[in-house]
Amino acid sequence: MAQFRSKPFGVTQNGDKVDEYIISNPGGLEVSVLNYGCVIKNLFVPTKTGPVDVVVGHDTLADYEADFNSSGSTCCGAFVGRYANRIENAEFSLSGKTYKLEANNGKNHLHGTFPRKIYDVKMFGDTLLMETESPAGEDGFPGNLNLKVTYTLTNDNAVDIKYEATTDKPTVVNLTNHSYFNLSGVPGSQILDHSIMIAADTYVPVDETLIPTGTLDPVEGTPMDLRTAVAVGAHIDDPFDQLVRGKGYDHNWVLNNNCDINVLAAKAVSAKSGIGLEVYTNEPGIQFYAGNAMTKDGDKGKLGVIYPHRGALCLETQHYPDSPNQPSFPSVVLRPGEKYFSECIYKFTVEK
Repeated sequence: MAQFRSKPFGVTQNGDKVDEYIISNPGGLEVSVLNYGCVIKNLFVPTKTGPVDVVVGHDTLADYEADFNSSGSTCCGAFVGRYANRIENAEFSLSGKTYKLEANNGKNHLHGTFPRKIYDVKMFGDTLLMETESPAGEDGFPGNLNLKVTYTLTNDNAVDIKYEATTDKPTVVNLTNHSYFNLSGVPGSQILDHSIMIAADTYVPVDETLIPTGTLDPVEGTPMDLRTAVAVGAHIDDPFDQLVRGKGYDHNWVLNNNCDINVLAAKAVSAKSGIGLEVYTNEPGIQFYAGNAMTKDGDKGKLGVIYPHRGALCLETQHYPDSPNQPSFPSVVLRPGEKYFSECIYKFTVEK
């Protein structure tokens, strides 16, 4: 049976109380989540030499606030939305009306402000359920959105994340978790020796501002072919135009799983620790980001550790970037009477 406890984490600049909710399973997997941004603050994986925290983050609420309120926010560990990933020119049209969004990534919109929100805890046990409202007009999006996020720790050492949303007006929704993983057990190390596998025959190429060109290109014969596990650092700096534009891997892959949650979508393994991360999802895509924007001078994180350039990776399950402006992509429109549902399972193994 899972064990659970909570403790105060701090008070925001606006005076909101933030708590840390900690769940552990009988096998020793432990996750801690904040009701600020639904942040996964710690994720300890049990190994023969002791628990290893495999997510990057911060020690204090002030540091999370400084991060999430900055123009170059990492969204570290947070629940992101209303639209995960980029929307070109920070605008889209729906039902004959054009909506202008916050331009927070150059001229584009990226991820939104959900990481800065306070969530109401409705259930806390082996499952943590948090809810909030996103009012019409927040970040420029139409419709009042009701949101539910659940984190469940399973007995097979997985964190099962579910997102639900309903709206009172047609809108667009694309939600994901933005945890940064370093599976090595060596804080402050790079992830270039991690192997990465993504079960995808095609990916979404992007322009110079990382907006999709509108095509789905085959991975065959390119450094984007990750169908067989390869070291992250093996081709990340190849003179391939897509890698040059992303300053490394920062792309959405079109998964082969046909949105089947039971089919392995991606897997990363640390060569140092043998800790593996398997990803399962009902989403059609996954964004693999190799921490290319983590500064070369280092970002200060938990326990005073300096996180280096490419010091962690993200595997964000989602619909494709800029889908509201790409009619050939799977739809992200949510209408009244419908329910948005997205699920991501992060399952951990130890191969040493």
